[in-house]
Amino acid sequence: MAATETKDIDKEELKEEALAKEAECESAEEDAEETPEASEDGSEAEEGSAEDGSGDAGEEESQTEKKGLFKKKEKKNKQEEKIAELNDRVQRQMAEFDNFRKRTEKEKAQMFEVGAKSIIEKILPVVDNFERGLSAVPEEAKGDPFVEGMDKIYKQLMTELESLEVKPIEAVGTEFDPEFHNAVMQVESDEFDSGVVAQELQRGYTYRDSVVRHSMVAVVQ
Repeated sequence: MAATETKDIDKEELKEEALAKEAECESAEEDAEETPEASEDGSEAEEGSAEDGSGDAGEEESQTEKKGLFKKKEKKNKQEEKIAELNDRVQRQMAEFDNFRKRTEKEKAQMFEVGAKSIIEKILPVVDNFERGLSAVPEEAKGDPFVEGMDKIYKQLMTELESLEVKPIEAVGTEFDPEFHNAVMQVESDEFDSGVVAQELQRGYTYRDSVVRHSMVAVVQ
């Protein structure tokens, strides 16, 4: 009886050990099954973090590109403003130079006219003396070679003055004009009406439509 009870006890202990081993095996298998899931979760987390990191890097690159484009545009705008400023400055300088050229040409023309008038004024007394001398020659002496020579010189002088646009002012028989005539006396006349020039005492001249010397005249009362 004792031996039989011992065998029964051994069998029960073996069964309990077998059941314990099976439980350990099952727990080990469950741990093994849970571990890949954990690793998969970890990999997924890593992939997510990697994706998040790549997303941040992409945003940084796009921001850098935007900053670069903005700087290029700003630089281009500054260059265009500088070019416009230089063009405006060049146009102003060209306009100033053109005005200076026109003003200089006008001053040269005025100076030339002033100089020409000064020379003509000095020549006119010579013309007056030629006219007085020729008018004083008697009729019988007008055929003298010397007189003819003086007359030719006088005509040549008047031709040259006319080519320079120096012209005598009309006086006798015209209405008195203070812009061209200088009245030094009044006379009575049956030939001319009142206010008309009856006598020319000294001939006046114009140079390019401006008076060089007024005509000295006598006007009818």
